[in-house]
Amino acid sequence: MSAKIEAQNVEIDFPVYSETSRSLTRQLVGKIRNRVEHRSGRAIVHALRGINLAINEGERVGLLGPNGAGKSTLLRVFSLIYPPSSGKIEVTGKISSLLNISLGVEPELTGRENLMIRGIMLGLTPGETQKLLPGIIGFADLEEFIDLPVRTYSDGMRLRLLFSMATATHSDILLMDEWLSAGDQSFHNKAAERMQAMVEKAGILVLASHSVSLLKKTCTRGILLQKGEVLLDGPIEEVCEFYQNQ
Repeated sequence: MSAKIEAQNVEIDFPVYSETSRSLTRQLVGKIRNRVEHRSGRAIVHALRGINLAINEGERVGLLGPNGAGKSTLLRVFSLIYPPSSGKIEVTGKISSLLNISLGVEPELTGRENLMIRGIMLGLTPGETQKLLPGIIGFADLEEFIDLPVRTYSDGMRLRLLFSMATATHSDILLMDEWLSAGDQSFHNKAAERMQAMVEKAGILVLASHSVSLLKKTCTRGILLQKGEVLLDGPIEEVCEFYQNQ
């Protein structure tokens, strides 16, 4: 079955604070006045509104928009992390969500133990993760350190471990919040090769980035978000040009 993402009138609402917090009320309403609703004694922020999109097999989609436009939230809807407050999201195919690869790391556990936990988070069985471990550890160049607590790792070692795990499997749908890269120059080169291979093998790519040049190079379709709504959807060159000229 072909990979597909379909959003029908999707909305995401976040209850933020009690209305008794007057100073926060003034700060928030002043910044995003048209996206705040007061309901049942709470303030509700409308993070996404009226999202209607269909992304099909073979598409390479770039998400554009300023900070707070809703790009990361939409990626989390596509990855099924955030259920819609209203509307419907349907996803066909296995998802690889490279949104926050450092989430859930336990510093007191070893690198190997963290990899096993990360495998479960990715939907793998312990047996499937065990089979992947030699390749992951070898790619990260961490054979000598894999059974030490992660708190003893340098930042570069930790990033290599997490990158190697996050990119160890291929999926039908690849969701990315900025382009992943890791490590020193030698590791960076092979990390770039692996990322490119993942993109080429994925049925669908959705990449959120502030880099217009990266989106033009990688994607064929652009979706511009503004204040939680789709402002423009079309060929990547046209959407990028509109965005830059706003």
